[in-house]
Amino acid sequence: MWYVVASLLGMAGGALCVFLAVEIKRRRIEEQRRQNEAKEEYLRKKTREVEEMHKVLKDRVISYDEVQDENKILKQDLHNIDVNLRKSQLDYRQQQEMQEAVDLKVRELGGRYLKENVKWVSSSLTPNNFTRCTQRIQKVIESCRGIGFEISPKEEAALLADLQKEFARVVRAADEREEQARIKAQIREEQRREREIEREQKQLEREREVIQAALQKAIAETKDEHNAEVERLKAKLVEAEEKSQRAMSRAQMTKSGHVYVVSNVGSFGDGIYKIGMTRRFEPMDRVKELGDASVPFPFDVHMMISSDDAPSLENALHRAFHKLRVNKINPRKEFFRTQIDDINRIVTENHGEVQYVADAEALEYRQSLEMTDDDQEFIESVYDKFEDDGLEPDEDDQ
Repeated sequence: MWYVVASLLGMAGGALCVFLAVEIKRRRIEEQRRQNEAKEEYLRKKTREVEEMHKVLKDRVISYDEVQDENKILKQDLHNIDVNLRKSQLDYRQQQEMQEAVDLKVRELGGRYLKENVKWVSSSLTPNNFTRCTQRIQKVIESCRGIGFEISPKEEAALLADLQKEFARVVRAADEREEQARIKAQIREEQRREREIEREQKQLEREREVIQAALQKAIAETKDEHNAEVERLKAKLVEAEEKSQRAMSRAQMTKSGHVYVVSNVGSFGDGIYKIGMTRRFEPMDRVKELGDASVPFPFDVHMMISSDDAPSLENALHRAFHKLRVNKINPRKEFFRTQIDDINRIVTENHGEVQYVADAEALEYRQSLEMTDDDQEFIESVYDKFEDDGLEPDEDDQ
């Protein structure tokens, strides 16, 4: 029995050994098969790569004729490129020459334009338009730069400096002309003053002769007796002689005159005063001249100062209010933006206390503002009547 069991066990062990051996061999065969498949796949891949490379190489292979044709094309292309390059260089040189010619023309025209405009601006320069002429020069310079004619800052400064020199020359010439005109006006003023004083002296002489004749007649009638009429005539004679002496004294005083301070609210507004001087015997005549047809309303007098040295007082006032001039371009204009109290202070410091009118009457101006339409039509009808009659209304009628 045990023999059978041992046999069975032996057979089972042998079968197991055979199975294990077969299984190991099968696994080796399977592993070999997988390796073979991988090698085949690798070979197929390499084969495809070789085929593709062969195809590429086959496509890249060209014939000798094709190479010659391609060389001809390349040579023609190179020739065309060379021709185009030479043409481009020639065009560039021509354009450069044309640009140089244009630049030369621009410089010529710009220089001529600048020169002529500077000359024109300088010729139109007056003592009253320096700022405007400077702006014109700067505008001309900007125009030149706009067309490509360059002007350096140094050249611009030189042009403006020349304009300043020309302005100084123009002002100097104008001052000389005005000084000559002032001297002539002063001579005329002095001659008119001498005529006025001469007329006054003749009138005073006639009055003195009339008084003298009346006195002699009165003395003859009273036979040297004391009489009130004789005393009155003697006093009038003394007064006439004193007036004659004062007139002669004024004729001998060349600096004496009147400094006036006037305003014209209707024409210039509040706070604008004209400070001037006149040597006329009747200074109000000068004020009436100022209020002629050149302004819509007459001037109001705030101060009329009699001075033995009127020019010095006038200059002191002008210096004190120099920065308050209305016209800052022409210093010979005598209008100032200030207050009457400030003017009175300068007058007091240089002359002494004087009587003055603080508020301007401005009668015609204020009446014009308050006038009704009916009153205006009535005044116009009155003037129309005078014109129809060929007459002019007197100032008193106005």
